[in-house]
Amino acid sequence: STMFLVGLSGGIASGKSTVVAVLRELGCAVIDADVIAREVVQPHLKAYQRIVRYFGTEILLENGEINREALGNVIFSHPEKRQLLNSITHPEIQKEMLKQILKCFVLGYRYVILDIPLLFENNRLTKFMKYTVLVYCDPPTQLSRLMKRNGLSQAEAEARVASQLPLDEKRKLASHVIDNSGDRESTRRQVLKLHACLEDSLDFLWARLAAGTVVAGLGGLVYLLLRNFIS
Repeated sequence: STMFLVGLSGGIASGKSTVVAVLRELGCAVIDADVIAREVVQPHLKAYQRIVRYFGTEILLENGEINREALGNVIFSHPEKRQLLNSITHPEIQKEMLKQILKCFVLGYRYVILDIPLLFENNRLTKFMKYTVLVYCDPPTQLSRLMKRNGLSQAEAEARVASQLPLDEKRKLASHVIDNSGDRESTRRQVLKLHACLEDSLDFLWARLAAGTVVAGLGGLVYLLLRNFIS
């Protein structure tokens, strides 16, 4: 296969959604793990039934759907409950991601972006990625954006940031970094550069050479047939 996987991640309020928007504008295939995570816990699905069984009906909205905020509050300060939730949802999420990856393969995409918020925390997934991309911003900017976006106090925002692997640590693990500390245009230029780099990846050199050989061979065959026909 000439298609490869690119893992995209960031930190809370680092601006990953901005980067994803630019990638989609460029026509890139982006598979969003968060969207899939919401889909696999819809009522009557297997993951939904197990979550309700273990966490109770207190985490449900009036319409029967899971209240993500209420569930988040339950697991935020209880690591063992977070692990339980992950053991329920992750297999279903991964199965759906695989389906979407196969669809992209059939459609002929050169590479697929897998948008996974906890990519570097869950290092089992990084081994499947040809490249990993981190959307970074400096810690003061991250904190300020989170407080403004979610209406949190500084202490609340710091607690949320502290629950994730620090961006400076993730930066060391990523093969590409997009610094989103500045304005949108600066970020956009970095995404365009990354896209060009991935499109020109040497992973496709053999495919181009093979295609060129086939085209040259067909051209030579057509030339010989025409020459014999004319003579």
